[in-house]
Amino acid sequence: MESAIHAHGNCRNGHHIHGNIGAERLRRIQEVSNRLEHGQIHHARQRLDWNTELAYILAGEGRAVPVQVVCDIYVDSVSSHKRYAFELKAPLPNSDQTKVSKEKMFKLLAMQPAPVDSVFYALPYNPYGSNKADYKWTFPARWFDMLNDPCVLIGSEFWDLIGGAGTYLHFVREVNQLGKTFRERIYREYLGIDPPVGAEEYVLK
Repeated sequence: MESAIHAHGNCRNGHHIHGNIGAERLRRIQEVSNRLEHGQIHHARQRLDWNTELAYILAGEGRAVPVQVVCDIYVDSVSSHKRYAFELKAPLPNSDQTKVSKEKMFKLLAMQPAPVDSVFYALPYNPYGSNKADYKWTFPARWFDMLNDPCVLIGSEFWDLIGGAGTYLHFVREVNQLGKTFRERIYREYLGIDPPVGAEEYVLK
């Protein structure tokens, strides 16, 4: 994550964070997760709204319970003086992965004191188009409002936050200068998807 280090000064992968969370907050995290997954008896599945869910969780208290969370990416920015945690997933994540990510994000913000200022569910690439509204993969939409939740970053939103304005365009330009074999590996091994069928000379867009 050289771009993140250059932009923010401090960036770590697989960063372990230890903290305490009130028992009632932990219970509410599980409650929110269960409602989203199963719904309540005789009721429709809970409407997705990150801010409302988080406010409900933070209203809980209870005895302090030690908790550890491992962040995919942790940034302690010397420029903004903010601390960011990212759950970084392939562009087509499954439902179980997304559930775990959301619970981890809730736990980070439920710790007292909170060890981060913001948490994000981040997808490095949108295989459906350049706009966030184009994203169509349904599994993460079971857990997040992919268009409206402020904690969801897709494509350029993620790259430009972590590396500064223009980082995503630079990433795309560099990848497209590689040979076909390396571009295919970028799709499969880094982005976690097959190269799009019919994509002109496998150009990343």
